[in-house]
Amino acid sequence: MIRILATGFAGLLGLAFGSFLNVCVSRWPAGESVVTPRSHCRACARTLAWWENVPLLSWIVLRGRCRGCAAPISWRYPLVEAAVGVLWAAAAWEFFTNFAEPGPWTAFHTSYSVVTLLSQCLFFWLMVALAFLDAEHLWLPNLLTLPGTALGFVAFLTASWLRAQDVFAHYGALPLITRFLFQITWHRLVAILAASGMVLLLRWLYGVIRHREGMGLGDVKLMALLGAWLGLPATLLAFLIGTFLGAVAGIAVILFPSKREDPKDWATTRLPFGTFLCVGGIVSSLWGVTIINAYLRLIGL
Repeated sequence: MIRILATGFAGLLGLAFGSFLNVCVSRWPAGESVVTPRSHCRACARTLAWWENVPLLSWIVLRGRCRGCAAPISWRYPLVEAAVGVLWAAAAWEFFTNFAEPGPWTAFHTSYSVVTLLSQCLFFWLMVALAFLDAEHLWLPNLLTLPGTALGFVAFLTASWLRAQDVFAHYGALPLITRFLFQITWHRLVAILAASGMVLLLRWLYGVIRHREGMGLGDVKLMALLGAWLGLPATLLAFLIGTFLGAVAGIAVILFPSKREDPKDWATTRLPFGTFLCVGGIVSSLWGVTIINAYLRLIGL
């Protein structure tokens, strides 16, 4: 019962943070403040009543149109709110499922689990934010990618330290903890550099072959962010998923000229590769270990 209630609360909290994310996605590209003015219709500038700001429900009640001018309200608003709500609920469900398992739940183990839950929720919020910003504006802002990389690295080190304390501390093995933290710090730094370096290399090769820019530097920074949060194996999985989704989108652009920026030239159409990477990052965060282990078993490792 507690698991269900906590998951529901996390979902509702996710809806609220998704609503705030919609404000950010709408205002950041225009250089506007996310604090003032109050929420308003982007078409007629009418200030919204409180009940028009209820996440998800307001859009449904208003049937996707402004109450004042009847201008359509983008599908992005309910999608963002629902995405954050569902992902936060999924993270909470996993946390309380593990919490219900019997075992010696020490203070360090509990702290490790809580930090992991909060970190995953923050990661999901960042992924949804970057996915929709890139989808709408082909923009992966440094305001999110650079601090997001730093936060991911700090969150990983914090969780690893708590985990090491839980496993090794009762043995009085401080040298083991120190060696463990040094190794995982080095491995995570390699993951960040390798992930971003791989895309930077691909970007350079594309420029040499096609004589124009392919992936932007925002994608390079996004890969660094994924490396900081997920580690190298899961980041490579996210990249493969993103590449597959990008290939599907590319085929759709070729087959449907109306989807192109220039109907006569499919090669000039820009695709939001960052959006596909973010979807890959979410999938990898939720099921990466399962997918990678299944693949290793498939090839006999």
